[in-house]
Parts: sequence; structure tokens; C-alpha cells
Amino acid sequence: MLQVIGIGYPRTGTMSQKHALEKLALGPCYHMIEVFRHPQHAQFWMSAIDNHGTSTDWHSVFNGFLSTADAPACHFWKQLAEYYPNAKFILTTREADSWYDSFVTTVYQAMTHPERSPDEEHRHVQQMAKRLILDTMFEGRFEDREFAIRRFHQHNAAVTAAFSKDKLLVFDVADGWDPLCKFLNVPIPNEAFPQSNTREEFQQRFAVPPTQH
Repeated sequence: MLQVIGIGYPRTGTMSQKHALEKLALGPCYHMIEVFRHPQHAQFWMSAIDNHGTSTDWHSVFNGFLSTADAPACHFWKQLAEYYPNAKFILTTREADSWYDSFVTTVYQAMTHPERSPDEEHRHVQQMAKRLILDTMFEGRFEDREFAIRRFHQHNAAVTAAFSKDKLLVFDVADGWDPLCKFLNVPIPNEAFPQSNTREEFQQRFAVPPTQH
């Protein structure tokens, strides 16, 4: 049963959030990387896109997970809030121009170059991610920087307006353990807050060549 649901867009520190929640015993945490580890899940998410998350058996994909971060789950935050009424929500965010620059040199490159996929299963997940993020969340207009940033702000504003303060944490991972642990009412670990999936790490993981922007 999900206890914490991350609804920040990709490249807002979601991998760091995943590792942090797992260190707080709120894992495993479902992140897009889990779809690549379980490529059979891609069809579930394709179906959820088709039916807009209605009549979706969320427990079937989140069975065994205590939390989420990143896409695909962040797109379906309204449906998940209804399905998991007792969950808490975390909106990871960052400065918008920095977010776009990071996204365009990592996630965007990974989704728009199917020739870099090592196998058919990976390509299927890549196609799902492209359909969800580029075609649906950004309506095929991600290359329009102004539009993409506006959509980023619209998502954050809609989420912030939808939840009470006791249900939602607006979180910059640069702030570390303190706000996260206070929100979740758990002790602060005696170790550094994880800083994961930098631009360079992402580009290495998904065979994305460094891009100058």
C-alpha cells in the first residue's frame, strides 16, 4: 500500500527522493527506473494513458512498493490521491530554467533516440515514456521552451492548490533531510542526503551523449 506519492516532474531530484525514501524505510519506491527493470509494466502504463487512469488497478503495479517518485506516477496524481486517500504527497521542484535545461539534455534525448536502446524491451519502455511525457504531459510541444516551462508551473500550481499543507510537501532536494523528515514525522538519518542521477550520471546510464545548451 502506497504511503508516500511523489508528484514532481522528472529532473526535479526524483532519483534522490527515491533513495531518500528508501533510506527512511518507505521503500521500495517506484520510479521510472523501475519500469526499465520491469519492462512488462510498460503495457500497464500504456493502458493507463489510454483510459486516463480511470478504472485502473493501481495496486497491481504498485504491489510491494511503499512510495513513488517521478513519472509515470506523477502524471496520474489526481487518480492516485483518490485511490490512496491516506497517502502523503511530495512535490519535488526546482528553478524552472534549470529544470528545462536539465530535462532537454537528459530525458528528452533518451526518449527521442530509439536507436540507442539495447533491446526491444527497452525500446517498448522508451516508447511508453515518450508517449506519456512528451506526447501527453507536454502535448508534443516540449521543444517550445516557453510552453514547457509554463506547463511545469501549471502542474506545480495545480498540485499545490489541491492539497492541504498536512498532506503535501513542496520539496527542493537541496534542502536535505530536515523538511522531508519533519513532514513524514520520522527521525533524521545520521548520513548525508542522497544526491543521485546528476546530468552526467543520467547520460551515462542511458547512453545519452553530453549536449551543450
